[in-house]
Amino acid sequence: MTNLIHHFVPKTDFESYEDFKENFKINIPNKFNFAFDVIDRYAETDPEKIAFVWCDDYHNEKVMTFGELKTETDKAANLFKKHGIQKGSAVILTLKSHYTFWICLPALHKLGAIAVPATHMLKERDIVYRLEKSRAVAVVGIKEGGLDLIFDSALQSLGKTDFLKFNVGGNSDGAVGWIDFEAELAQSSSDFVRPTGAEAESMSDDMLYYFSSGTTGFPKMVAHNFAYPLGHILTAGYWQKVSDNALHYTMADSGWAKCVWGKIYGQWICGASVFIYDYDRFDAGNMMEKIAQYGVATFCAPPTTYRFFIKEDLSKYDFSTLQYCVVAGEPLNPEVFEKFKEFTGLQLKEGYGQTELIVCIAAFPWLTPKPGSMGRPAPCYDIKIVDAEGNECDVGEEGEIVVGVSENPGSENITALPPGFFKGYKYDEEKTKDAWYDGYYHTGDTAWRDEDGYFWFVGRTDDIIKSSGYKIGPFEVESALIQHPAVLECAITGVPDIDRGQVVKATIVLTKDYKDKASDALKEELQNHTKKITAPYKYPRIIEFVDELPKTISGKIRRVEIRNEDAQVKKEK
Repeated sequence: MTNLIHHFVPKTDFESYEDFKENFKINIPNKFNFAFDVIDRYAETDPEKIAFVWCDDYHNEKVMTFGELKTETDKAANLFKKHGIQKGSAVILTLKSHYTFWICLPALHKLGAIAVPATHMLKERDIVYRLEKSRAVAVVGIKEGGLDLIFDSALQSLGKTDFLKFNVGGNSDGAVGWIDFEAELAQSSSDFVRPTGAEAESMSDDMLYYFSSGTTGFPKMVAHNFAYPLGHILTAGYWQKVSDNALHYTMADSGWAKCVWGKIYGQWICGASVFIYDYDRFDAGNMMEKIAQYGVATFCAPPTTYRFFIKEDLSKYDFSTLQYCVVAGEPLNPEVFEKFKEFTGLQLKEGYGQTELIVCIAAFPWLTPKPGSMGRPAPCYDIKIVDAEGNECDVGEEGEIVVGVSENPGSENITALPPGFFKGYKYDEEKTKDAWYDGYYHTGDTAWRDEDGYFWFVGRTDDIIKSSGYKIGPFEVESALIQHPAVLECAITGVPDIDRGQVVKATIVLTKDYKDKASDALKEELQNHTKKITAPYKYPRIIEFVDELPKTISGKIRRVEIRNEDAQVKKEK
């Protein structure tokens, strides 16, 4: 046995997208725990199969087989259990891309506990919010950026004195009360028995809380159950096209949901090994060297990464092992698509989903990609575009992406929900009802559908600019600007205007060759360039040059932050 997909998918090969859409199905078993039924099963049948390959910027490397991973996750489960963590306990994991995440996450699954991954870039206010929201009883964290000290301060402000704190990689000076996770793991017993009876998890129990990327306001806490990993068979097997026993790399920190999209669940079910690059700071050249050095076969990253790739001399890098590349997070600019294809021969395949979902729209293998289009809906997902009154939009008409779901939020009827669909926003019925009503989950994303059934992303509903009666999506203006050699990346936002309601603003990061050429003349040149490529009314009347754009840890541009800063400047004036 080399993979487990046949245990859950009765038909795995399809002749066309239509065949795939109509006949693909995931059989959800009555009982499933990813840690026992995937990791431990591989350990029993193929213990030398590679689970992951990890490396960092300091020549450290770790390769772990499934046989070894079973031992480590059993030891970690016993470690947690010794300290009182049990079924239903929420544990925050702030581990960046340290390989310990791939031990802790399944170990918590084995206990029926709830994993709460979080980025290592959190500030005290963010940690306080997550501690209160998740009701966590413990954290396993690295000391990156003094994170342990920030946790200590947050816990002190909340008056939490019985909170468990495990460190990986040692403490910062001044951190108090942290338990050395790695030292205890080494001493922990590997004799762990799968819980039964009241201690065993139910398929509908909470397994994972992820905080949404927070492009607007405080992030919502998304709850997923124990069936969730099975949904990512679609993500890994039919969008990322991972290969059995080949290395897959999704550029994703463990603190955001793209990690479980691309670095564990679906990939291991489909038989792939995962590559983990624990870098300090993103560098396009270093990343391409790692892809070549380790022989990555399939790769997934946000558009920003590919934009940086094509600004490098791609002829210096060996892409011979790459078989398939996908992109998600924001729409892909056609310029990036064409240049990457020119150098590698690979067509980037886009996909769309959310922390709440799996990949539910994508350029699946049978579809010819249209650069800038998300693709077509996944099987098992009833996707529509509707107007403000809830009516389905015609071809070419913009509206909100919605997912048809007849069951109520948090339903225990797992098989009635699309695979990988979330349970709701935990401890927040109002936000759940705001998103999930009249038989549909409302994504908050605006798009349109063409005559071939392809979906085209316009923007978050909050990001749409309304100027002089026109509706302008940020992506189309950004795509026009990025075609100019001066523009490395940019963000389009709306600025309030007395006459027009809003005007278009471009916040631009210049390429290396233009860093010293920022001027009014260049602004005018970019405005004229935009007018030639897209409708003239969309051109940016305001242009600001910056060193970097505000982003979420997942690489999404935080346009809300730019809008808020502009509003604050205006208020101060």
